[in-house]
Amino acid sequence: MSKRLQFLDPKSSQANGLGRRPFLLRAGLSLALAPWLISASSLGAGRSAQAGAWSGFEDLAARARELARRPYEAPEPLPVSLQGLGYDAYRSIRYRPDRALWRDARPPFEAQFFHLGYLFTKPVRINVVSPRGVEPIAFSPDLFSYGEPGLAERSRGLPGFAGFRIHYPLNDPAISDELAVFLGASYFRVLGRATRYGASARAIAIDTGGPSREEFPDFREFWLVEPAVGASSLEIFALLEGPSVVGAYRFVLQPGDPTVLDIDARLFFRRSVDRLGLAPLNSMCFLTEGEQLGEGDYRPEVHDSDGLQVAFGTGEWLWRPLVNPRETRVTALGDVSPRGFGLLQRDRSFRSYEDLEARYELRPSLWVEPRGNWGAGAVELVEIPADRETVDNIVAFWAPDAPVTAGASLHYGYRLTSGLLASGGPAVARVVQTRNGRAGVPDRPAPPGARKFVVEFSGGGLPAASVEAAVIPVVNVSRGTLLEAHAEALPGEGHWRAVFDVLPADRRPVELRCFLRGADGGALSETWSYLWQPLTS
Repeated sequence: MSKRLQFLDPKSSQANGLGRRPFLLRAGLSLALAPWLISASSLGAGRSAQAGAWSGFEDLAARARELARRPYEAPEPLPVSLQGLGYDAYRSIRYRPDRALWRDARPPFEAQFFHLGYLFTKPVRINVVSPRGVEPIAFSPDLFSYGEPGLAERSRGLPGFAGFRIHYPLNDPAISDELAVFLGASYFRVLGRATRYGASARAIAIDTGGPSREEFPDFREFWLVEPAVGASSLEIFALLEGPSVVGAYRFVLQPGDPTVLDIDARLFFRRSVDRLGLAPLNSMCFLTEGEQLGEGDYRPEVHDSDGLQVAFGTGEWLWRPLVNPRETRVTALGDVSPRGFGLLQRDRSFRSYEDLEARYELRPSLWVEPRGNWGAGAVELVEIPADRETVDNIVAFWAPDAPVTAGASLHYGYRLTSGLLASGGPAVARVVQTRNGRAGVPDRPAPPGARKFVVEFSGGGLPAASVEAAVIPVVNVSRGTLLEAHAEALPGEGHWRAVFDVLPADRRPVELRCFLRGADGGALSETWSYLWQPLTS
């Protein structure tokens, strides 16, 4: 299988283009996402009295195609009355739970809406599709409670909402938890049972990690299909628009353990796109196992995801631990028609994080399963330096090899799964820990600059500890010298470690790969992949 690797120098134009990327502030995104309980009543006065016909996904795609033939028009600006709204003032605005959409109908799903302001300045139109037809949801200050005097009056006449959230009794039949949120550009978050918000998804990535400034198309309009009483899924349609692309999206949300979101997309391009990213995922990696930043952190690890998992079309499984790098870097893992990829939180031990507020061990894993043949391309991973844990500095997506030109269209589908265990995972042993440190052993120092790597594997029918010769570590080093490598079993745990020292040739980054092989030559584990930046020559 061909794989290509690219490391970006932060001084290059490509890295500088990425450095100007307007990060989605995690604190800003989540400031209005507290899981309130819902009581009785309905949306009431927020509903329009007029209903039109719903034409379905095909006609929505036709509308997107027609829009793509017209020049791009930026969303109308936020009214002057709400410009400059600060964090505290925006946080004081609460949707009234008693006005939740579908409350009186008593289906398991309910919807609430986000107010415009602060970071969320672009209006979104929201409609309801029911047997009566299509009814626009009209904005009204009566749908919200305002903690700051005068805010309600200043909000009158707003052209729409900032987004919406879906509630569902995910964890307790008596409590309607937040299940999904669509808020900000084309971002959305989905929860599986027993998880908390962490990694997020978005509809599309354009020029992420490329030489051009990244483009963030927006969801401009949504259609929420009214569920029947007792429904087990919810259907949502969306219209996306940006300077380069217009898209029609269909989402089918199925809550559970894990929660599944089936996605169909049709994209129509106004202009050529240098770097297109399909099914993009975003996450945060600030502090990983064995690291210390600045003066140190009492928490051993701080991250929403600890690795990128890829299931290649050939059947190979790969695990790449995430890092908070010193320099921006982009890795491309080439493949043809991938089986899946995702940003996973594998470590589920509270003791690995020691954070009673953030509860990182409960952050969801996100897994993408393409439908149909996605052709040749690469799973790309973008890792960006972060100086705080409130910034999403990790992006992963599928980048097709086929060029995207003005006037082109693209139709594809995939399943996004969110939960504590979002993917089936490999049948062989998987990586459960990655550490590195000083090379050599006591009284036998390694050459200057060498580094020791310890990769721990578990599961998949690894042999008993007494059969040492039955497990062989296969290590590949892109440049430099592999000094030594061996495998050793951990007592009483059923885990095996691959331990090896690497001497770099210079300060250029080194791509490392390792898997465990049995005495019969067969693979006993998935492939561990790691990009090491030597500190010294």
